[in-house]
Amino acid sequence: MPEQVLLEIGLALAIVAFAGILAARFRVSIVPLLILAGMVVGPHAPVIGILDFRFIKSAPLIDFMGRVGILFLLFSLGLEFSVGRLLKAGRSILVGGSIYMAINFTLGMVLPIIWGWPLRETLVVAGLISISSSAIVAKVLVDLKRTARPETEMILGLMLFQDVFVAVYLSIISGLVLTGSASPASVLKSTSLALGFMLGLILAGRKLAPLINRLLNVPSDEVFMLIVFAFLTLVAGFSETIHVAEAIGALLVGLILAETDHLDRIEHIVVPFRDFFGALFFFSFGLSIDPLTLGGAVGPVLTAVAATLTGNFLAGILAGRMAGYSYRGCTNIGLTITPRGEFSIILANLAKTGGLLPVLQPFAALYVLLMAILGPLLTKESKWIYNQLAHIFGWPALKETNKPRRPV
Repeated sequence: MPEQVLLEIGLALAIVAFAGILAARFRVSIVPLLILAGMVVGPHAPVIGILDFRFIKSAPLIDFMGRVGILFLLFSLGLEFSVGRLLKAGRSILVGGSIYMAINFTLGMVLPIIWGWPLRETLVVAGLISISSSAIVAKVLVDLKRTARPETEMILGLMLFQDVFVAVYLSIISGLVLTGSASPASVLKSTSLALGFMLGLILAGRKLAPLINRLLNVPSDEVFMLIVFAFLTLVAGFSETIHVAEAIGALLVGLILAETDHLDRIEHIVVPFRDFFGALFFFSFGLSIDPLTLGGAVGPVLTAVAATLTGNFLAGILAGRMAGYSYRGCTNIGLTITPRGEFSIILANLAKTGGLLPVLQPFAALYVLLMAILGPLLTKESKWIYNQLAHIFGWPALKETNKPRRPV
């Protein structure tokens, strides 16, 4: 590794560590601070002596470590559940996911039509507004220690549901934006492949649980770690190869290994890697946003943010109540799934490649930034938000306790 790249990586880690110190000092989520830290530096930043704040040479390595961070975040979240629990909640997830996508996709279509944007741009915006960020949602759940809450099962299911939607939607949008057409056969193939892969991996994991248990029954922590990480990266890499998000592959591996007798040992090993590489993901995400280009889309973005917050909350209430969760749990669902992130950036890059309206780039960047900041903040303050809504709608008053509430 060239010396300058090593120095840049050290500088990046120092910035990430400083953001962590600030987050701890002011008791706020580290996610928005990491994104903002990445925005402050980057290609537009200065070079001060030997310190190159542009991160040009190290950008590919930082981006790769960020991708590894997504894997560990989703893998760690999957460990909090089990395949059995998820299969039992299948009907609720299907109904809730359909409600969520119907509300948010409709809002995503209506807004650009009102603005007078063409069809292809409208479809891109609909995708931007519809899909949550799995990485940010996972980080928020872990940071706020909410993985044990009953409604988190619905949140996890919604992320899986969205990934199937992403697989289908990307095939449609890629065809329309890049070639002007979308083949029904390619759409059907993408849908079948995504569903078949996820269901096949889940069922195979259940059948092979005894074999996996024996494979992991090794005394050496080093060998144990290598086996787990090899399984994780191979499945995630294969997912990417067949055009299913690698993050969902990592999530499924977590669900499978949660069924084994080695769960505590796996969690003990994974946590430091999750925190380290996860922080680099959000920093690298900020590096991809150029703040100098954000001014031209302020009006549409603010409208889209208000519509998304409303749509997510409404979807959380409807989906949660139909699944039997309390109003507090429904509020948590609606707020936690608010952040937007990696999929939105993919769509924006696709729009740029297809030569769509230039405003889509700053629109996507500013929209993602605001949603990535608001999502963790609103989730953190969900108790206060629920109390205010309880007074307005006459919901049951929230007792002064930090213990998770069961569905009613």
